[in-house]
Amino acid sequence: MNLESPKVTVDRPAAYIFEQLTRVQNFEKLMPDTIAKFEVTGEESFIFALKGMPEIKLKIKDKNTPSQIVLASAHDKLPFTLTGNINNVADTSCEVQLKFQGEFNAMMSMMIKGPITKFIETLAYNMPKL
Repeated sequence: MNLESPKVTVDRPAAYIFEQLTRVQNFEKLMPDTIAKFEVTGEESFIFALKGMPEIKLKIKDKNTPSQIVLASAHDKLPFTLTGNINNVADTSCEVQLKFQGEFNAMMSMMIKGPITKFIETLAYNMPKL
């Protein structure tokens, strides 16, 4: 399953947004209001849970300064990545888009497509909070 957030323009340089996203504690600022748990578990990993959803552990898998950061699920049963693509628009602004890629069976895909789409849209729309 491949999902994409809308592209969001942020009034900050790409290098700044990239730096903020490499600090996993900053993801708490991006989370939706339905966050039930957020816990930093290491320098490059964190656990979060939304109300009514299971806990998910994410870790930084790859970094391409200053244009991309890839987070991966730490659970083998739910293999997915969340990629943040950051493109400079001007010296003082950039465009951010999140891409979700996961391998799920058809039934699971149907159940999670809506909530995951809403989740990555919320993360993207909250980028200016960084």
